[in-house]
Amino acid sequence: MNAIKMAAMVLVVGGFLGLLYGSFSYTRETQEAKFGPIELSIADKQTVKVPIWLSVGALLAGGGLLIFTTKKN
Repeated sequence: MNAIKMAAMVLVVGGFLGLLYGSFSYTRETQEAKFGPIELSIADKQTVKVPIWLSVGALLAGGGLLIFTTKKN
């Protein structure tokens, strides 16, 4: 399997997951202060929303790559 087909599959799966979930969240920890043995840190929960147009575009681009690489062979 060549690199173009792998990239196309990643785009299709990523687009499908973007449409299915719509957003993802992660936790970012920052160290605020350290006083000897005591550390103060903050954990911020961040949410990233995936636009629908980006998911559809990834699906179309991945599908197009798969179709054109299959027709070529």
